[in-house]
Amino acid sequence: MPGDSVLKIEFENGSRILALPGTGDTIRGLSGAALIVIDEASRVPDELLAALRPMVATSQGAIVALTTPSGCRGFFYEAWESGDPAWHRVRVSADQCPRISKEFLAEELRELGPTVFSQEYDLKFCEDLTAAFSTALIDGIVDPNLKALWT
Repeated sequence: MPGDSVLKIEFENGSRILALPGTGDTIRGLSGAALIVIDEASRVPDELLAALRPMVATSQGAIVALTTPSGCRGFFYEAWESGDPAWHRVRVSADQCPRISKEFLAEELRELGPTVFSQEYDLKFCEDLTAAFSTALIDGIVDPNLKALWT
């Protein structure tokens, strides 16, 4: 096909697929995208989504975010948990995939442990194991009724 490369493929009908780097600073300037696919969306910086959204402003294009969870943080976690109707959610865990055997999943559970396995295969948002304090602990000490000291 004309224009093939590792980062771009162009089709005879004029459409193209571009592979872009995962930082907002390096992808700005493109517009009119019909479809943007963010792979490993839970692991990309939030600034990337802010840089991508204007690309579909004139085309009414779609943004699709594919990923397994990676902690309770970031735009993917917030979009998934918020219930915002702007995002359509589809969850297919490993035990729902007929190509993955129960034996393989049992071995992965033994090797990875329950927390990592839950994120990678059960698609559950789990606390970051490297965090000094859990989200529940922090939320428990914050009083939402307190007024701000400054405005």
